[in-house]
Amino acid sequence: MGRLSRDKRDVFYRKAKETGYRARSAFKLIQIDNEFDLLVHRAVDLCAAPGGWSQVLVERIVPQDAVAKTEASTKDKLNGASGENIGTPAIVAVDLWPMEPLPGVHCIQGDITSLETAQKIIQHFHGRRAELVVCDGAPDVTNLHSFDSYTQSQLLLSAINISTHVLSPNGIFVAKIFRGRDVGLIYTQLQLLFENVVCAKPTASRNASIESFVVCRGFGY
Repeated sequence: MGRLSRDKRDVFYRKAKETGYRARSAFKLIQIDNEFDLLVHRAVDLCAAPGGWSQVLVERIVPQDAVAKTEASTKDKLNGASGENIGTPAIVAVDLWPMEPLPGVHCIQGDITSLETAQKIIQHFHGRRAELVVCDGAPDVTNLHSFDSYTQSQLLLSAINISTHVLSPNGIFVAKIFRGRDVGLIYTQLQLLFENVVCAKPTASRNASIESFVVCRGFGY
């Protein structure tokens, strides 16, 4: 069965289409948040495109009046206004590729391995740091288990590295991880950085998938 046919028969794919989420993966973050209560004020979504996780963050941590102000700011800028005195979005979305704008989200097109990207994130928060960093990024899957696990671990390590630059003390980190031989080493590194590290497998994640999600609390404890 092709991927498109499989997706159309997938309950979360259909729910995403019905509810307006850009990707079925939005339900993974919803379920993780329901279990672990991730509510914060400032969040960063790494490897964010197409924006499903950013949509969930907007719904759950950005007051609707702030979203309305962001929409007004966008319209003002299009009309030539300065946009001053408009509420700053509490969410930053980062991706190598351009992402369709979302109300309540500040989009940065940048490389998560670059220190310049970390500086742009902190600059947007006016010198403050994020309380939550999430990353649902993954390389193109080849179905070669060991290779896919390795490339995912490298992406995860990059997400961990930039998080050490942008995450506030006691902050939270949530990211996709593939089961593989490097998992133990990654867990060890996370346990050095965070007070509590657990692994979650939301029901929105396909049973056949080798993905899970690390939920890490207490950064820099």
